[in-house]
Amino acid sequence: MTRHAPPQRRFDSLAAVKDSPARRDGQKQRVDLEEVFGAHTFSLASMQARLPKPAYKALLKTISDHTPLDPTVADAVAVAMKDWAIEHGATHFTHWFQPLTGLTAEKHDSFLAPTGDGRAIAEFSGAELVQGEPDASSFPSGGLRATFEARGYTAWDPTSPAFLMEGPGGAYLCIPTAFASWTGDALDQKTPLLRSIQALNTQTLRALKLFDTPARRVRATLGPEQEFFLIDEEFAYRRPDLVVAGRTLFGAKPPRGQEMDDHYFGSIPERILDCMNDVELELYRLGVPLKTRHNEVAPGQYEMAPIYEDANTAADHQQLTMSTLRRVARRYGLLCLLHEKPFAGVNGSGKHLNWSFGTESQNLLEPGDNPHDNMQFLFFCSAVLRAVDRHQDLLRVSIAHAGNDHRLGANEAPPSIISVFLGDQLTDVFEQIEEAGSAKSSKAGGLLGLGVDALPKLPRHAGDRNRTSPFAFTGNKFEFRALGSSQSISFPATVLNTIVAEAIDEMVTDLESRMAGGDDLGQALRGLLADEAKNFKRIIFNGDGYSDEWVEEAERRGLLNLRSTLDALPSLVGSKNADLFEKYQVLSRRELESRHEIMVEQYFMTINIEGETAADMARTMILPAATRYLSELLLCADRADEVGVKVKGVENTARAVAESIEGLVDALDHLVAQNAELGGDEVHSKAEHMQENIIPAMAAVRTRVDELEKMVPDDLWPIPTYRDMLFVK
Repeated sequence: MTRHAPPQRRFDSLAAVKDSPARRDGQKQRVDLEEVFGAHTFSLASMQARLPKPAYKALLKTISDHTPLDPTVADAVAVAMKDWAIEHGATHFTHWFQPLTGLTAEKHDSFLAPTGDGRAIAEFSGAELVQGEPDASSFPSGGLRATFEARGYTAWDPTSPAFLMEGPGGAYLCIPTAFASWTGDALDQKTPLLRSIQALNTQTLRALKLFDTPARRVRATLGPEQEFFLIDEEFAYRRPDLVVAGRTLFGAKPPRGQEMDDHYFGSIPERILDCMNDVELELYRLGVPLKTRHNEVAPGQYEMAPIYEDANTAADHQQLTMSTLRRVARRYGLLCLLHEKPFAGVNGSGKHLNWSFGTESQNLLEPGDNPHDNMQFLFFCSAVLRAVDRHQDLLRVSIAHAGNDHRLGANEAPPSIISVFLGDQLTDVFEQIEEAGSAKSSKAGGLLGLGVDALPKLPRHAGDRNRTSPFAFTGNKFEFRALGSSQSISFPATVLNTIVAEAIDEMVTDLESRMAGGDDLGQALRGLLADEAKNFKRIIFNGDGYSDEWVEEAERRGLLNLRSTLDALPSLVGSKNADLFEKYQVLSRRELESRHEIMVEQYFMTINIEGETAADMARTMILPAATRYLSELLLCADRADEVGVKVKGVENTARAVAESIEGLVDALDHLVAQNAELGGDEVHSKAEHMQENIIPAMAAVRTRVDELEKMVPDDLWPIPTYRDMLFVK
């Protein structure tokens, strides 16, 4: 018999290291950060330099105070914006919006306008600036629109700056916009966020009047931390699961993962650092204030985070950050993975959302040196705690999607039980208030000595941090740690703004009632805070959120444990939450129900794509490789038998491989059957079928595939392994 040479591996680990673009191009650029920052945004400075004074003042009032835009200003702004964009090389403009896909969308229009004599001029009118009309038929609407009803509108958001996007072929002007249907229903992420900011502003100004605190406007601020993986393209594009699903559906745990804790905050690899520098440079030009970067826990995992900004601008900038990471990574031969759990058995990726709110001059969640005396802070902090306690279901829904189900409750993410970490100092203050009606002291942090005279004594915070908490107070803000790395921050921020607006509204109404009954503000506040502390104390937990004991304790406290997306989603359209959004005019019932429908459908489609991909890979890649290896083993055993050589090890290996192949075929047949079943004609039953049948069927196939990966020779295995992807940088 003729021995056929084994096929060569379709990927080369050594080539991935040697031929990376970062190593081929050693030129470094020097950057003047002050000159670069915001260079590609139509900033206030650009507006002031180009607009007539009355137009600039009118626009500034709209931006700073959110007053209605004077229509006569739009033409002046359009001309100035067009001139600025063309000077920077732009040939087109687009209304840049955020449909309910979680991504962004754009349709480009040229500035070109024919004059009728064979020539053309560049034109851009106020009408084109203020309103666009993209086709709305193919964007998710959750039943708000029929497919044949195509009309949709984009509306200029003057509170978020226009910006330029550059590419090898030129530049185009991006105008941040809201997106709505012909019937006026919000079809995007931005519109509800802006409505929630308005609701928070209205209710907080009511409270500040009671405290005699001057303020023109209250704004929510956000600082999202973005975690991600960077994987060499040599491997990533040879994995259909990474290309199609964004995560590995198969992969045996390598001998070394993150156990050594040596990647976290380690020296950033040169190629990765070059990529990060380019990402930062592009985002600086767009006015995104990135501040930190570092290695995350898992090999191949990293994080970048900005300084806090106005919530609306921060949400726009977060979308730009994700798209820029994906785009720039390609220049360096890398693929950026934003999925919450691209690799089983190692750290997943989140997006911690730091949230606060305040006036032009004051952060309302700043406790000061003596929190027990800061009644205004205690009022607003209590409002947040009341909101989280009452709407723990809604907060859980806001971070619910298929990708995050892999992450919540694991070692790098908070559990699905919503609780609040306050730290020792504030917990003690609220316990005093509950017991005595007021607090007399605040625990001090003091100084931390390190036992070396030459080292400084460090100020120590009055409480430690807790990485197992989904919602943690971190000094002057709350950190919502449960967000997934791939999701838009707009809906979680919308939820936070709305539930806190409601809490402030109800607490102000309570204060006004007490004061009408004869209490002064101090008496009314002490009574209100004591009552609130009794009610929301169940939501405060400073311990280990990963422990089994906490699950039992949370159940005794009456806290919800909505473990999966499908467990959480029904509460979105419950009467409590529907009434909340309708009362503060953030989402109508139609809009809320549409979002529920979209989230269910996206869950179904995500798992369905994964199930079909897993079946295809197992059938066309894994099974042929395993049977090829079994054939080689059997051929070896036959030849050995011909010459009388004992090859017991080969025979045992062949039996083990054959057993795994049989197990894989059985599991694969079941997965294929379940994929074909789909779960009926209605999207909710389909989603349930995905959770109850497809996910377990995929897990069974994975078990057999991962068994085979540890047996089949490296040169026969058809897809890059975790070892290749995580450690080759």
